[in-house]
Order: sequence, then structure tokens, then C-alpha cells
Amino acid sequence: MENKAATYKVATLKRNMKPIKIKRTKGDAAMQVIIYVVVGLFAGITILPFIYIIAGSFATERELTERAFFLIPSEFSDNAYRYILKTGDIFRGLKNSIFVTVVGTVIDMAFTTTFAYPLARSDFKHRIGILNFVIVTMVFSGGMIPSYLVVQKLGMLNSYAALVVPGAISAFNMIIVKTYFQGIPKELEEASKMDGCSDVGIFAKIILPLSKPVLASVSLFYAVGHWNEYFSAMLYINDPDKEVVQIALRRIVLLAGGIDTNGQILDYGVFGAPPEKAVKMAATVVATIPILLVYPFIQRHFTQGVMLGAVKG
Repeated sequence: MENKAATYKVATLKRNMKPIKIKRTKGDAAMQVIIYVVVGLFAGITILPFIYIIAGSFATERELTERAFFLIPSEFSDNAYRYILKTGDIFRGLKNSIFVTVVGTVIDMAFTTTFAYPLARSDFKHRIGILNFVIVTMVFSGGMIPSYLVVQKLGMLNSYAALVVPGAISAFNMIIVKTYFQGIPKELEEASKMDGCSDVGIFAKIILPLSKPVLASVSLFYAVGHWNEYFSAMLYINDPDKEVVQIALRRIVLLAGGIDTNGQILDYGVFGAPPEKAVKMAATVVATIPILLVYPFIQRHFTQGVMLGAVKG
């Protein structure tokens, strides 16, 4: 009877309770409007250059010459994209870049997480000394010539390994992951050890599943770095069949003045051959869109992972 009476009282209280509305003052409303306006302006400043590049890639030579800035071309021309698709084996470059990005990111994350976990454990005796060596590499590097000689001596010239192995670990990203690992409660590890879980089991079943935000963020850092790889690819890769998309697009831009592509005369219609500026903009769009498609899948983890990994020292 007492339980029924208590339940009845709780139900009555819930029915009588009204949602509390917080009244905003005119000053609060005005400040919110100002914040929205300022954020909108910064967003516009950031987005407008991308819109201009996309619009310019579809513009004609006359419009690019006469108009300094526009967001919608008066006449649409897809000649720049037709030129890119017909020249320089762009699809082969995209395939190579996707392969290097996926394989390189997997290798980077494997080395980064397995290196960061021991340094995050307080019972690891030499972690401070090793961490100091890592920090030194952030300030000093061997330089281009020693790096090239190392890649050459290891037999990695003209191979995908030259684009993946030398930068398998980023000291900055490793420190972010290590700091995030340190924020995971130690009680979880102690409870797992009491249940008979090994260190590898704790790392694979406890640490990694709880670190999805930082892992997603760091994976994005690595993926963007591999996708935008240009100098190393130009330095180490000589085989055209192994060229990444950045090198392929560079050759396309350099050859943008001609209409003869691999012995084929292209019909560009009434607008004629695409201007070099439009080809450069189209190349930028082609190189940027594939990696931008990754952002929506990890957006919810991105900010949380970076902030949580960087707050604690």
C-alpha cells in the first residue's frame, strides 16, 4: 500500500510540474545575435575562396580575365575537367593516392598507438627518457639529403614504402594519443588485470575502444598528410605507374597550354581550350574533394578527440 501511495504521489507531482522557462533579457538576445553574425562572417570568409575556386573551374577564359571575383560564372564550361580527365592518367593517380593513404594511415596508427600506450603508463620505468628523445625529434631533423640516403640504402626508392615508412610516426600525434590514454581511469586496467586480462588484452579491449575520438582525429591528420604528399613523392618516385594524384595534377597543370593530349586532339566546343587558371582550379577541386568526403564520417569525434588529447599535460 505504501509503495502504491508513493507511486501515486510521484505521478501527481510530475503532472503538476511545469517546465521552467528561462527568460532571456534583451541584452542576452542582442549578444546572441552578435555572436551569430560574427561566426557567420568568419564562416563566409572561410568558405568563399572554395566557392570561387569551384566557380572558376567552370568559367571561360574571357570571364576569368574580365572578372576579378565571382561566385557563379555567367557561362558554364566543363572544358577544364574534360582536359584533366583526358590528360595525365588522373584515375591512376587517384588509385595510387587512395592506396598510399589507406595503407599509410593504418601503419601510422598501428605504430602510434603501440608506442603511445607504454609511455602513458606510470609503471613504465624509462618512459620519461624515451619521451624526451621523442620531443627532440620535433625540434631537430636530419634534413633532406640524409633522409634520401637512408631511403636509398634501405632499397625503398621508387616504391610506396618510401612514402609510408619514413613518416610512420608523428611525434606530435603520438603525444596527443599518449595524453588521451593517460586520461582513461586506471581502475579499468586494474579491474581487467584482476579478471586475468593481459596487457595486450587491456590495450585491445579497453584502451582502444575508449579512445575512438582521439583515434579518429589522429587518423584524419595522417590521412590528410598522405593524401597531400607531394615533395616526397616527387623525390622518391620515378615510375609513372606509381605517381600519386598530386604529381599527376602537377603535370596536367604544366601541360595546360596545349590541346594535344597523348596524340589525341580534343574538341572543346565553342569555348576553345581551357585557360590555365581554370585548369589549376579544377585540379584543386579534384585533389580536394576525395579527402573532404572523409570528414562527415568522423566529424563528431574530431573536436572531442583533439581537445581531450591536448588538455592534460
